[in-house]
Amino acid sequence: MRVLLTGSAGFIGTAIGRALEDAGHEVVRVDVLLPMAHGETAAAPPGTHLLDVRDAGGWGDLLDGIDAVCHQAAVVGAGVTVADLPLYAAHNDLGTAALLAAMSEHGVSRLVLASSMVVYGEGRYVCATHGDRVPPPRSRAALDSGDFENHCDLCGGALAWAAVAESARLDPRSSYAASKVAQEHYASAWARQADATAIALRYHNVYGPHMPADTPYSGVAAIFRSSLERGEAPQVFEDGGQQRDFVHVDDVARANLAALEATSERSPGELAAYNVASGHPVTISEVASLVARGTRTEVAPVVTGRYRIGDVRHVVASPELAEKELGFRAQVLPEVGLPAFATAPLRS
Repeated sequence: MRVLLTGSAGFIGTAIGRALEDAGHEVVRVDVLLPMAHGETAAAPPGTHLLDVRDAGGWGDLLDGIDAVCHQAAVVGAGVTVADLPLYAAHNDLGTAALLAAMSEHGVSRLVLASSMVVYGEGRYVCATHGDRVPPPRSRAALDSGDFENHCDLCGGALAWAAVAESARLDPRSSYAASKVAQEHYASAWARQADATAIALRYHNVYGPHMPADTPYSGVAAIFRSSLERGEAPQVFEDGGQQRDFVHVDDVARANLAALEATSERSPGELAAYNVASGHPVTISEVASLVARGTRTEVAPVVTGRYRIGDVRHVVASPELAEKELGFRAQVLPEVGLPAFATAPLRS
C-alpha cells in the first residue's frame, strides 16, 4: 500500500511512518514543520515534502497513485488561551477540509484520521441511584471550593466514572476539542459525498520516546518529567484523582496500521470511529508517581488544587470496539511505559 502521511515529522507521525515501513508499505511523508511543535530552526527529515495541508491546490502530483491517506497533521493541546481559537480552526478545520478536497480531486478514497478522546468532553458518569447522567460543565465556584467531582443533577451525589464507548455523544469543551469534532464531521461528510471510506482514531493521552519537551502544548507526562529533571516536584492539578487512559505511541502507530489495512475492507459512505487506549486507566497522581519512579528520584508530586477552566474530570475509554473490528489491543501498559518514559529521549 502507498500511504500519504501528513504530520509525518511529528511525535506520532514519526512512529506511524516507521511502523508502516516495517510492515512493507511505501510512505509519502508530508509536514509543514510548525515552529510550535518543531522549534524555529527545525530541518525537514530526509524524504519529507514540505507542504501546508491548508493549501488545497498545492499538492501537485503527491496524491497521484496514493492508496490511502493517514492524516496526523494538526495543532494539538487543549488550547492555552481563547486567542488560540483561530489557530486551531485554521490548521485543523480548514487543513482537513482542504486535504479532503484535494484527495477527491486526485481520486484518493481511503482516509485514517487522527482524532482524540477530547471529542467526548466529560466522560461517562453513573449515579448509584439514578444510573447514567450527563453532568454540565463544573462551575468555577465549585472548583474554587475544592469540589472537583461531577454531581448527579437529581440527587446531588458524586458521580462515578464508567468507560466511554464510541457511541457516546460528542461534547467538545476546548478549542482543540471543537476542532477535532469538526475534523470528524468533515471526514464523515466527505465519505458520504465522495463514496469514500474514513476511519477516525480517538487517541487518548499519548506518550512515549521523542515526545515534545515541556511546552504549553506538551502532554502532562512530559511536563511532569521536565519538572523532575529540574529537581522540582511535579505539580498535579485539582486533587490528582482525575482518571485518564495513557496509551504508548508505539501502540498508536499499531492502531493506525490496523485502521489503514481495514479501509480496504470497509463499505464506503460513512465514518467509523474507534477509541485508541490502553484499557488500563490511571489517575493523574499515579501518572506523576510512575514518571517519578522511572527517574529514581525522591521528589514527590505535589497536589496543588489548581485547575483550568475547560478541563474535564474523568475520561476513560472502552477499547472493546477497536479490538473487535480492527484487531487492535494495546501492548504497553502504563505501569511499564510511564516509568520507561522518564528516561526516554525527548524532542527539544
